[in-house]
Formats: sequence, C-alpha cells, structure tokens
Amino acid sequence: MTGTLIEKEDVDKFRFIPAEIDKTSQFSNKLQGAVRLGNEFKSKTTIVFNTEDGPKRIETTVWSLTDKYIQIKHGILIPLKSLIEIEY
Repeated sequence: MTGTLIEKEDVDKFRFIPAEIDKTSQFSNKLQGAVRLGNEFKSKTTIVFNTEDGPKRIETTVWSLTDKYIQIKHGILIPLKSLIEIEY
C-alpha cells in the first residue's frame, strides 16, 4: 500500500488534491462496502488519498458516502476524486 500512514485525526491538516486518475466510479462498490462495514460491524478501512504533501494513508471507519465525499469520524470529508486506494 502506498502513502504515508497518518492518524485519522490529522486528516484535516492536509489539503486534498485530485489523484492522477479519478477512480470514483471504480471505487463505488468498494466504498459502499466500507460504509456497511463501518456502520454494521465497526470494521476499519484503509484509505489512501492524495494531498499537496503527497499520498497519505489512514485506517478508519467510514461513516457515510455521498456523490462527492466520504465522511469519517469528527465529520471529516475526503473528496472521492482524491482517493488512490481503498482496502478492507
């Protein structure tokens, strides 16, 4: 897995930029599964996203999904266009 591991509480300290390749449509089913895992089973998902400081990686519970963002703890929103990898 790529990206520097950071604490999920530090996500809002970084400025998101779009990933080189927009994988939003590819990740659709995986993101819905991540929301279900988080809400029903309290399982964590590994998310790699692109920032101005390079790729960052977190392990967290995904709370919700919209057409443009995923929401994690503390209402932090991560743009889908910034996502590089999703694993659970």
